[in-house]
Amino acid sequence: MKKINKEDIKQDVFDLYDDYAHNRLDRRDFVQKLSAYAVGGITVAALMSFLMPDYQDAIQVKADDPRLQSDYVTYSSIKGGGTINALLSMPVNTKKPLGGIVVVHENRGLNPYIADVARRAALAGFISIAPDALTPLGGYPGNDDEGRALQSKRDRNEMLADFIAGYDYLKNHKNCTGKVGVVGFCFGGWVANMMAVRIPDLEASVPFYGGQPASEDVPKIKAPLLLHYGELDKGVNAGWPAYEAALKQNNKEFTAYIYPNANHGFHNDTTPRYDKAAADLAWKRTIDFFSEKLS
Repeated sequence: MKKINKEDIKQDVFDLYDDYAHNRLDRRDFVQKLSAYAVGGITVAALMSFLMPDYQDAIQVKADDPRLQSDYVTYSSIKGGGTINALLSMPVNTKKPLGGIVVVHENRGLNPYIADVARRAALAGFISIAPDALTPLGGYPGNDDEGRALQSKRDRNEMLADFIAGYDYLKNHKNCTGKVGVVGFCFGGWVANMMAVRIPDLEASVPFYGGQPASEDVPKIKAPLLLHYGELDKGVNAGWPAYEAALKQNNKEFTAYIYPNANHGFHNDTTPRYDKAAADLAWKRTIDFFSEKLS
């Protein structure tokens, strides 16, 4: 089987995967459209395998990293007396309260990549919580295809409320200073934007390629924003000009970066959309931002 290199893949293939990953294409249509790019010894099966996440080899901070205390906790869900499972991580031997970061997953539940990001945040000197909005449906099922299917069954505003409840849990944790920010990716980027709308005391919000709130909601934002977008992410980026105009009109504190030649999902190092240079820079900016705002 011919080895596939990222440089050999047309942008149209990444755009197709983006449509599939966001439920704009079902699997059958995705495979059918992908077949047009199975040329030169590259099979559809090989393309599919290349595009899917590789969680086994990409984790940066292992679950048993001795530098961290990382355990699952539960807190009350917005849904009728239920609970939400979440990964709570902090440096070992924490002697004083730390700034808190809510880490919000994409549209597929608390997968290994997001759990890894939560541990990275803790390793940077924060206490982090990464809730799994799929908990009422049994939790992240172990693969992203089933995770997306499950998440599509939940109302996104109810999930937003569950993440806000996670913010409340973290804010009141004995190892947290009470200063809490949020970082979210894709769907989680929309959640990060909306938490800034809904939570007056939120200290900082960092949406990665997240959908934008309505312009009429922008006046409610109190938290400073750090926004990350990929230049090639046409769908999400279409909403940025109106959001930027509303932020400026309402004198909100924000900084936005659009990373050249980067796709939607460029921070996710488990898929070929990953752009290491952009991801590393965006993460450094994120940690620097939280270090300033949560101190």
